Amino acid sequence: MLLREKYLSKIRGFYDSDLIKILVGIRRCGKSVILNQIIDELKKKRKVAEDHIIFINFEFIEFEELLNYKKLNQYIKDKIKDNKIYYLFLDEIQLVDNFERVVNSLRASLKNISIFLTGSNSKMLSDELSTVLSGRYVLFNINPLSYKEYIELTNKDGYDLDTFWDYAKWGGLPNRCEFNKETDIKNYLHSVYDSIILRDVVKRLNVKDVSLFDMILQYLIETTGREFSSENIIKYLNNENKKISNETLYNYIEALCKALILKKVYRYDIVGKGVLKTLNKYYATDLGIAQIKNNNSEFKSYIVLENIIYNELISRDYEVYIGKTKKGEIDFIAKKEGDIKYIQVSYELKGNENALEREFGAFKNIDDNYPKYVISLDKINLSQNGIIHLNLIDFLLNEEF
Repeated sequence: MLLREKYLSKIRGFYDSDLIKILVGIRRCGKSVILNQIIDELKKKRKVAEDHIIFINFEFIEFEELLNYKKLNQYIKDKIKDNKIYYLFLDEIQLVDNFERVVNSLRASLKNISIFLTGSNSKMLSDELSTVLSGRYVLFNINPLSYKEYIELTNKDGYDLDTFWDYAKWGGLPNRCEFNKETDIKNYLHSVYDSIILRDVVKRLNVKDVSLFDMILQYLIETTGREFSSENIIKYLNNENKKISNETLYNYIEALCKALILKKVYRYDIVGKGVLKTLNKYYATDLGIAQIKNNNSEFKSYIVLENIIYNELISRDYEVYIGKTKKGEIDFIAKKEGDIKYIQVSYELKGNENALEREFGAFKNIDDNYPKYVISLDKINLSQNGIIHLNLIDFLLNEEF
């Protein structure tokens, strides 16, 4: 089993904190595994007794009665027998209606409890929890496997291009690595996608037309990295004899983001130093889910590379934006702790003067001295004029960026 140290190292300092620890991520990205790794650490390194660890996975049928928040509250309180600290793990807590009331009640009434939650939709995200939990929590975004984690899990050669394209095509959901046949991988990914749609969209978000929802997702996947245009997607749907209002379209796209299938990326005006709310873009949380929902023969190109780099930057805790310059656009602006990096993404540059001019020239209208990068699959170093060229696989395997 892969020890997901990049997340454990962030959570470890909060093990005994009275802050509620919330792990959020798309279904099957590995949240439950991380909870079990925390439990393992508590038992082996902290010598915490078994009866002081309470673990409930709400996807397990044996806990079905506890989907009633009042029964859940009583079940947990009955487990508390002394004044020593108890560690409570509630997996996929969003399945419990009014779960916030339970968590708030436990936190207020018990001083010897450390609470960990996981969830698979944006009901668990900070903007929605800030009121009901009064800010007494810390949020950890859990992503599918990064490329480096994928290599560590599979023990494959990270510089082998077949290995890279396997990751680029089928994504980083850990369990998909158990399968070798393409049909098996597809079946697994379809099952994950169907569970997301049925549980996090149709049921919880009250989406009526699932086929229309599916078509919207397919369109957004096939146009990943392009500026979003509601007019274009409505025209596309009209050509497919599907009528939709602007309001319904945006509700469906919001549902995709709430189910954590897609992530919206805003544009940032480099000159005006502000976030723009128009012409945003969407990227897939997992490329395997994206793969089974697209029919674009050019999907294995710069579009996928952009998506991989976006996901990698997010996993490294950068805030990521699309950069708007005076005369053009930068693929990504990555911000973290006052640090800013400008990034252009390309497939290959060697021998293509137009591509070299386009990618390196994109930075001409940026006057500040923050570092600028062009990332591509080229193996030779093409750095010029103070702009750093990086090989994509080197970037993915070297976390010192």
